[in-house]
Amino acid sequence: MTTSQADIIREYGPFPGVEQVHGVTYDGKTVWFASGDKVNAVDPDEGTVLRSIDIAAHAGTAYDGRHLFQIAEDRIRKIDPASGAVLATIPAPGEGGDSGLTWAEGSLWVGQYRSKQIHQIDPETGAVLRVIQSNRMVTGVTWVDGELWHGTWEGEESDLRRLDPKTGAVLDTIVMPEGTGVSGLESDGGDRFFCGGGRSGKIRAVRRPR
Repeated sequence: MTTSQADIIREYGPFPGVEQVHGVTYDGKTVWFASGDKVNAVDPDEGTVLRSIDIAAHAGTAYDGRHLFQIAEDRIRKIDPASGAVLATIPAPGEGGDSGLTWAEGSLWVGQYRSKQIHQIDPETGAVLRVIQSNRMVTGVTWVDGELWHGTWEGEESDLRRLDPKTGAVLDTIVMPEGTGVSGLESDGGDRFFCGGGRSGKIRAVRRPR
């Protein structure tokens, strides 16, 4: 296992009217984040909020190439990002303990905070396809280049971890500065992780190690 200190490339926010950042996702051009009662689109170059969708947004956010997915309490809603319309709803697996959310390999992947697990679920039905056990509380979750990463946040300590998706073994750890939490996580498909910053109201871009 390799351990490194986080290289924070950039901070976005805090944003007007946003008390907390929950889930984070990226659609190839825009960073989206959940803020309790809205999902907000941010220009990653300018750092400005472009628009918001009024919808319950308490935890993880994901993007499948066409649609947004948003956890709200015990449900996951599929959203048309253009209109904000809810197209479908499926049950979330964690009965209120769900945190992170991402899309990969045709499935949704749901982080669960209290059980320290990541669930692969069917995006049409919500059926659990497999469970990956971590040894830390899971906040955000993302896949990039076949690598499974998740955020952790316990007390004042937070990090990003790459897991072996078969065994759950920790392969790499990126340690965040003390007091800098990770509440949501998404890769841009390249060298950046976008990390939600909880009650700081910020999003941080962290360099992905090579």
